[in-house]
Amino acid sequence: MPSHRMERTTEDIRREITAILREVKDPRAQGLISVVRVEVTNDLSYCTVYVSAMEGLERAKEAVKGLKSAAGFIRRELGRRLSLRHTPEMLFRATDSIEYGANINRLLNGLESGRTAPAAGEEKPSGEGGA
Repeated sequence: MPSHRMERTTEDIRREITAILREVKDPRAQGLISVVRVEVTNDLSYCTVYVSAMEGLERAKEAVKGLKSAAGFIRRELGRRLSLRHTPEMLFRATDSIEYGANINRLLNGLESGRTAPAAGEEKPSGEGGA
């Protein structure tokens, strides 16, 4: 039973942090920044927030610097929005998962478009060779 509560709390924290990021004034933390994943310790003392940027890992690292400087504001807002007994301390980590996912999507689209054209051309020779 506690695991469901913890999952709900983690999801609530992720949702609220995503909303709070829109209010952060630091220019390093603005732009196409996304909260990819949130991990909360069992005692709610620490919360690791994985942040990604569409522009890549270097941009995400710059955003993490801005978020670290705004961590007090984010923690205060999180405590105000969620009624938790203890508001966790925020640890921000940069990840390139959005860029990685976009690259995989581009590769898959390239394979799909590449497969449809040669596949039509390959079927005729293989059909002719088999006849």
